[in-house]
Amino acid sequence: MYRFVKLAAYIDGLSEWIGRAVSWLVIVMVLLVCYDVTMRFVFLQGSVALQELEWHIFALIFLLGSAYTFKHDGHVCVDIISHSNWMTAKRKAWINIFGGVFFLIPFCLLIIISSIDFVSNSFRFSESSPDPGGLPYRYLLKSAIPISFMLILLQGLASIIHNFVVVLDQEENRS
Repeated sequence: MYRFVKLAAYIDGLSEWIGRAVSWLVIVMVLLVCYDVTMRFVFLQGSVALQELEWHIFALIFLLGSAYTFKHDGHVCVDIISHSNWMTAKRKAWINIFGGVFFLIPFCLLIIISSIDFVSNSFRFSESSPDPGGLPYRYLLKSAIPISFMLILLQGLASIIHNFVVVLDQEENRS
């Protein structure tokens, strides 16, 4: 069990590092949006490439930051269930294990597998923006889809390990 706990700690560290690195993109995006708005409304000059860069950065923040958000339990959950009086730590751990094994892992695998052709076709054709003045290298952005779901899958495995530790710890406390 120690090896699994160590693996979960390593995955937690990876998610933490990536999440903190990606958080710097928020500052970049805010500065870009301020610049874009100033240019459009004060100087009456817009840029398709700049607008595309804004949503590319937003996509990277959202996609690559998801595992970090999951690690810190920042995603939407059903509070009425998880904070009710009958929800002990062991029951919550069992629900998290069930959800991870039967919903999170299969969904992540589905997205990873189904996005491979999507991304490889984009690389094959060196996909770029269809808009005049748009950004090239759109395939790089699309490659963030399977990468992000691999990170979520890894963080889901770490969560399952952490929840098994809770369940086993509860079992040992009763013995």
